[in-house]
Amino acid sequence: MSITRRTFLYQAALLSAATAVTQQATAMTKEQTFIHHVYFWLNNPESKEDKAALIAGLKKLSAVKTIASFHIGEPAPTNRDVIDRSYSVSWCLFFKGSDDQASYQVDPIHLNFVKECSHLWKKVVVYDSIDI
Repeated sequence: MSITRRTFLYQAALLSAATAVTQQATAMTKEQTFIHHVYFWLNNPESKEDKAALIAGLKKLSAVKTIASFHIGEPAPTNRDVIDRSYSVSWCLFFKGSDDQASYQVDPIHLNFVKECSHLWKKVVVYDSIDI
């Protein structure tokens, strides 16, 4: 079967258009990973009990259904000028998108965590980021 130049160009144009539409539709429906990273400075940073209470509260908080994954941490023993090790506990959350993170903010489990644990900290700093 012989393909003419005109037929080839027509089919190539159709294929290009179909690919562009598919890529655009995929880009429009793709959710961006939403990372919510919280740093806590305790009122009593030397208190092992307060730190344990905060960590226990965060573990309960991890039951929120929209959380894709989470990490509870403390400062690593690294020493460089650019590293801030002054916080007590970090709470890093991964969500499938900003809607899931917004739902987390008003979830009764989250609201209860704030009510039960906010007396433990003197400062909280949050860094939110999305995919580029």
